[in-house]
Amino acid sequence: MFLCIYSSVLYKFFSAVSTWLLAPLLRPPILRSRVRGSRAGKPENQIYHGFTNPRRAPGSAPGEGRCPQGAAAALREPPLPSAPGAAAASPPAPSRRRRGRPGTGEARRLSRQRRAQGTSPPGCAGAQVSDGCRVVLKMPSEKQTAVKYYVGVDVGSASVRAALVDGFGTVVAHAEQPIQVWEPQPDHYEQSSADIWAACCCVTKEVVRGVDASQIRGLGFDATCSLVVVDKHFQPLAVNSEGQNQRNVIMWMDHRAVSQVKRINATQHRVLSYVGGAMSVEMQPPKLLWIKENLPESWEKVGYFFDLPDFLSWKATGVTARSLCTVVCKWTYTSDRGWDDSFWKMIGLEDLVKDKYEKIGNHVLSPGEAVGKGLTRDAAQDLGLPEGIAVAASLIDAHAGGLGVIGADVKGHNLPCENQPITSRVAMICGTSSCHMGVSETPIFVPGVWGPYFSAMIPGLWLNEGGQSATGKLIDHVVRGHVAFPELEAKAEASAHSIYTYLNSHLDLIKKSLPVGFLTVDLHVWPDFHGNRSPLTDLTLKGMVVGLTLSRGLDELALIYLATIQAIALGTRHILEAMQAAGHEITTLFLCGGLSKNPLFVQMHADITGKPVVLSKEVESVLVGAAILGACASGDFASIQEAMAKMGKIGKVVQPNHEHKRFYDKKYEVFLKLVEHQREYRSIMNSL
Repeated sequence: MFLCIYSSVLYKFFSAVSTWLLAPLLRPPILRSRVRGSRAGKPENQIYHGFTNPRRAPGSAPGEGRCPQGAAAALREPPLPSAPGAAAASPPAPSRRRRGRPGTGEARRLSRQRRAQGTSPPGCAGAQVSDGCRVVLKMPSEKQTAVKYYVGVDVGSASVRAALVDGFGTVVAHAEQPIQVWEPQPDHYEQSSADIWAACCCVTKEVVRGVDASQIRGLGFDATCSLVVVDKHFQPLAVNSEGQNQRNVIMWMDHRAVSQVKRINATQHRVLSYVGGAMSVEMQPPKLLWIKENLPESWEKVGYFFDLPDFLSWKATGVTARSLCTVVCKWTYTSDRGWDDSFWKMIGLEDLVKDKYEKIGNHVLSPGEAVGKGLTRDAAQDLGLPEGIAVAASLIDAHAGGLGVIGADVKGHNLPCENQPITSRVAMICGTSSCHMGVSETPIFVPGVWGPYFSAMIPGLWLNEGGQSATGKLIDHVVRGHVAFPELEAKAEASAHSIYTYLNSHLDLIKKSLPVGFLTVDLHVWPDFHGNRSPLTDLTLKGMVVGLTLSRGLDELALIYLATIQAIALGTRHILEAMQAAGHEITTLFLCGGLSKNPLFVQMHADITGKPVVLSKEVESVLVGAAILGACASGDFASIQEAMAKMGKIGKVVQPNHEHKRFYDKKYEVFLKLVEHQREYRSIMNSL
């Protein structure tokens, strides 16, 4: 009997040990959210630096409603530990017709495997998985309460993303799909609205797959402020001389309308005071004028011009209402007076006035307001969502990022904006380009900074929007154009790091006893390779580099990379100083977007501006902002402000190194001298 008891004890002991040792091997694979610009198999801490090269699946045409293999979706897990100086892999350099690498589809396959195994979605306590994958959250009271979900869809410059977000602002699932971009000639950038909508459908279906439809409460869209052109039957119209109708979108970054914007600014019309005194070529009126003057056939056939965010809400609801955000920020509409007839007549677009602005919008809704009767039957089938769920009036993508990050509760973090109004904060959304969003209770007119726009982002507050036309795209351009890039790429791949992670680590190696930032004492960059948006509003400015040597190695590449990041941060300081001189009181920066995942980029912005930088707990703040719109439209929150406070969460705080202030003050002096000298050189050459 003693032997039997002894054998039983040994059996239980070894069984327990075996289970403990083998559990990690038997556990289902962990899925990682695929972030913008990351490579398959790379960790979540990688960032999007530049303008990605998108590609559809072989054989698919724009508008096909199927997901190519490259669409990746994953249930959220805690992020992998970041390597020192971790940053993201950047996409290949752009070509004339931009295409990107196909994905493996591995994330989607593993997602289905988890569902088949009955594994709970990570981050959802008490999740019950069946064929319908009902997810419930265990509340402190121990009662099981059904979670309410909201879908946010973000259309960026080169990809479409979607996220399933709960009422606490947690991204539960995330998917991304590349979209096509055409560059038929320099400074002409075009897309296809059919291709964009197909990608929206693909990623949305992925993130809601297996979720109980009754828990999905609302849908919100954000997108770049690109111009969509359709005929009277809502069919795409060409925005190019080749007559390619499927290419019916003029992208935000398109600079074809230089002549038109110069003529518009020469009018000095009163509406220009609401865009910093001068209209940007990236806004819609000069693009409309370009179409009228260069594509008369398309102009005659036009039924509607949409800002891309408004096109998406129309596709979802069948309602042609426009968002106050888009028409105020990019079309010269004002919330108190509406459209100004005299402006459109003065610039030669009186056609738009004759039909009472039907082509550009005569029904305007506030962001987050419910559009029509919600999702139509056709759109519901396309997106994989329940018919009739609330669809929100949309936002421009940068404004959605501001919504997702600027309202977070900062109590207990010892920040200067604590117990201060939200007007003490600036949200910086940094990806391909960067936008600086500051709000005020009364209108503040800042020379060279767009706005003030009333209720364009947060209801009841005025918005000023500074910006830099090329930031992530500039970093990518500088790094990939360097002669040492092949060496960098090979070494980064060998070390299993992204090129930016490797560059950050390499800078740590060569800095010796100096702070990293001091390595550029003799190297200076003026970053306006694509013109200056703010605060100089000078499209003709060019990039400058001072301090080059004959060195062709990796050290030199790392230094020019560092100097470029510093130049972008110095440009941010330039914008903030203009805003503060006009009356803004800014104490804290809130960063989101791909570049905010690069610790060097973040630290340089803290050191150079002298202000603490707050990062969102959810790195995908733009998607959270889009989901906040859907949450507001659903009626689950009383206001945008309430939804912002509950769904926006603070993450890491990066403090400035104040002991480096004198160095960066000197760098800023040089920075301002660079543009002064460039204008002097132009004046000399123009005197010929």
